[in-house]
Amino acid sequence: MRVILAEDSTLLREGLVRLLAEEGHDVLAAVGDAITLIKEIEKQRPDIAVIDIRMPPTHTDDGLRAALEIRERWPSLAVLVLSQYVERNYAAQLLAPGAEGVGYLLKDRVAQVEEFLDALERVHAGGAAIDPEVVRQLLMRSTHTDPLARLTPRERTVLEALAAGHTNAAIAQKLHISLSAVEKNLNALFDKLDLSRTTGYNRRILAVLRYLES
Repeated sequence: MRVILAEDSTLLREGLVRLLAEEGHDVLAAVGDAITLIKEIEKQRPDIAVIDIRMPPTHTDDGLRAALEIRERWPSLAVLVLSQYVERNYAAQLLAPGAEGVGYLLKDRVAQVEEFLDALERVHAGGAAIDPEVVRQLLMRSTHTDPLARLTPRERTVLEALAAGHTNAAIAQKLHISLSAVEKNLNALFDKLDLSRTTGYNRRILAVLRYLES
């Protein structure tokens, strides 16, 4: 795939360039600020952009704002955002337009090369990749008002895997259960959460994340 990287840490940026090149991907540009990122996107039109949330010029949410602009101007361009910490509001903003071709990973996940590359491929293919820690924190809500309290432990585990971006088949393999068991748990949890039934797991992921963030 054709990739543009935006990361202000030179060490991490060069490490990602080397990793992606070794995997056979074409790194079109590796930049250190959000302004240059947008310019390179306009010029080179990559398949996917990997973007750090906190970058120059303000070192606040410049990368996130660039990612939102990219998703608005070039909807078919996949975006994988990297964050040092779980920032729920940022995740919600990124996912609000739709979960297709978008990912939100903690930087610690990059060190787990196979997981990072899997997320990259999933997002590039039009899927979603949400860091498991982000999902866990979204799931940690008070049981006094939390509709998730109605879910069984198995249903919560299936929901966590679904929101992380896994397909039904991947969930079955991950949890060592049958595909029919996954489908049964999904149907049950969506009924309990009063979420409309949809086709395509990406739309279900977005529905779950929106519900949890409300």
